[in-house]
Amino acid sequence: MAFSITPLVFLLSSLLLTSGQSQVQERQQEGPFVGVNIGTEVSNLLPPKELVAFLKFQKISHIRLYDADQPLLQALGGTKISVVVGIPNNQILAIGSSNATAANWVSRNILPFFPQTLITAIAVGDELLTTIPSSAPILLPAIQSIHAVLVSFRLDSQIRISSPHSQSIILDPFPPSQAFFNQTLVSPILLPLLQFLSRIRSPLMLNLYPYYVFMQNSNFLPLNNSLINPLPPSKQMVDPNTLLHYTNVYDAMIDAAYFSMRNLNITDVPVLVTESGWPSNGDSSREPFATAENAETFNSNLIKHVMGRAGSPLHPEITSSVYIYELFNEDLRRSPASEAYWGLFNGDGTPSYLLSVANSGSFLASDTRNKTYCVAGTEGEGVDLKSLQAGLDWACGVGRANCSEIQPGEVCYEPNDVRTHASYAFDSYYQSQGRRSGACDFNGLALITTTDPSHGSCIFPGSKKIENKTTLGSTGTNTTSGAGSRLAHRVGAHGVWAVVVLLASFAMTNIFVGLRDFL
Repeated sequence: MAFSITPLVFLLSSLLLTSGQSQVQERQQEGPFVGVNIGTEVSNLLPPKELVAFLKFQKISHIRLYDADQPLLQALGGTKISVVVGIPNNQILAIGSSNATAANWVSRNILPFFPQTLITAIAVGDELLTTIPSSAPILLPAIQSIHAVLVSFRLDSQIRISSPHSQSIILDPFPPSQAFFNQTLVSPILLPLLQFLSRIRSPLMLNLYPYYVFMQNSNFLPLNNSLINPLPPSKQMVDPNTLLHYTNVYDAMIDAAYFSMRNLNITDVPVLVTESGWPSNGDSSREPFATAENAETFNSNLIKHVMGRAGSPLHPEITSSVYIYELFNEDLRRSPASEAYWGLFNGDGTPSYLLSVANSGSFLASDTRNKTYCVAGTEGEGVDLKSLQAGLDWACGVGRANCSEIQPGEVCYEPNDVRTHASYAFDSYYQSQGRRSGACDFNGLALITTTDPSHGSCIFPGSKKIENKTTLGSTGTNTTSGAGSRLAHRVGAHGVWAVVVLLASFAMTNIFVGLRDFL
């Protein structure tokens, strides 16, 4: 595909290349990172300038947009925040059918903002192969058209291009060594796509959700394996073909992608995880594992896993970067209930829950968890004094909170009222439990605040003045506009059977390995 370049445009492209190349190359060489997806189905979404300020405050340096949000791209100028710009599925047909349309898209959505805005990649579509199968044949032409425009402006080495895919394009992913791509997609689409990605040195983008794998297999799959919790050797999953040990489903899904590519003789295309996360709420009867505690555990472990450069059993030397789904709770989503609760934060910037990301590099470095407190709610929030007294009694009794300072004659006894005493007891319990979000509930009587409730000489347990030095983090992720409900596409049709086979084979392998070692 050839594009003519006028002298003025050539000069412009040269200036862009010179001014933006160093920043982009520096980012491309920085190693694994954690970013966030940003969606817009939020009733009180922060305006662009405030959103950028929020990102900077939270030390979030990588974001993915589902479309070319021009006001936000403008506001991101000069921030050094790396941006993946998405092309919605409904624009792929026109771009893949017309070079002029592709050139126009780049001229409108990339050139006015780059390099002031650090655009590092373009994501063409989102799970197009599974959401709109009829448009699948046009995906590679669309990617090639956009890439040709980038080449014409000498931006192809600075802005990568690929397309995010659902995990369901990989069949029989467990055990990983037996995984393979959906054969109906290989010859016409996936093989030429992967060969093109190899040639232009771009990653395979995948949306990987251990949550949905677990939900479809909760009778067989241990929750800890899905939450990326540390496991002893006896609990680890073992691939019977390679004898590789897997401590979590997330790594197994990544290696399934590498084995699938290896089957096609593709060995130099890295995996970039464009979506992964865990919902913090949902329908309690249908989605009982969509809880703040599980979301906190999964995303905390995921962040530490990536920032710790843990790699995967097949490729311990390669750690896939990940974009958490998502920055904000998209409260305008409706069904299933969990769709509205994937965010690390609410739309106004308050944390949906608090993450434990101590010593995890720069991501969310300005965490506030060590500056949060648990206090009693107000009567206007449906909190009555009788219930507060019961909560106070529990915290100081069964909860074993340190309530000595609210005894008569002590520094926190005044003012002598139930709400103030309950706040102190609630905060004492909350701090003793490591500031877990679930430790500040008390049947709806309590809430987390970043405002220090200390007063006069009464210093609350969570105050920095007597801080226990535990460094924890608060974070959040948001769903994005135009992405649609991903529930039907996050887990393939073979998910249930595949995991049953996985667990059976893993269990057998553990037995055989144990017997071999014993004998």
